[in-house]
Amino acid sequence: MYQISNFTDNDDVRILSELGAFQVLEYQRDLSVTPGSAATAFYSAQMNVRKRQLVCDLSKAEVTIQAGAMQWMLGNVNATTGIKGVGDFLGKAVRGKATGESAIKPEYTGDGLLVLEPTYRHLILMDAAQWGGSVVLDDGLFLACESTLQHKAVMRSNFSSAVAGGEGLFNLSLNGSGIFCIESDCPKEELIEITLQNDVLKIDGNYAIAWSNSLNFTVERSGKSLIGSAASGEGLVNVYRGTGKVLMMPTAKMPNI
Repeated sequence: MYQISNFTDNDDVRILSELGAFQVLEYQRDLSVTPGSAATAFYSAQMNVRKRQLVCDLSKAEVTIQAGAMQWMLGNVNATTGIKGVGDFLGKAVRGKATGESAIKPEYTGDGLLVLEPTYRHLILMDAAQWGGSVVLDDGLFLACESTLQHKAVMRSNFSSAVAGGEGLFNLSLNGSGIFCIESDCPKEELIEITLQNDVLKIDGNYAIAWSNSLNFTVERSGKSLIGSAASGEGLVNVYRGTGKVLMMPTAKMPNI
């Protein structure tokens, strides 16, 4: 039996969203400041630059998180590697190397509480069912998910998608049913959601953060010819073709903070 005080009930803490086993907290002000950092902390809060934290209730679902993301845990909580054998270990190691994500993502079971490290990035909860049960994430966005979701490395449609698109050859995909959380440089309120029905979306730059696994992703010239592409000034664009959804940022990625 345990009791927590001055955490989620703190008057400086706001619960941004709740879904499945997850709860996203936001600290309205950073009170742990010095005279030299007080002005920065004040204006950061005014511009929505705030610390956010993910709380996982394991009594609702077992959870898998990004390696190194745990801050503290309370009650009956057990951590495992989620490895089911040598073959599973090799598969996860290869997938981690390919996607740039951690090879081994710890899984937490029990009925206690798991709290992850605070971050200034925006924590967004999503349901895999809204993506047709299979969603592809941009590199470095995965934070946590319910362990009912399976992780797979998805290869780009062609080699040019990785080289010309300025990204890796593989991306992490989450498959099945369950809730997951991503760390975004852009708040949910500004994200643009585009639903395609046998249509095509072309993006000049790495703005898409998640897309349906049913979509065919390639990198192509913006025009039908090299001269046309040069004349438009756009060059190569990321192309998402087929039926599914794309979630994209309206502005470029911010530097890591």
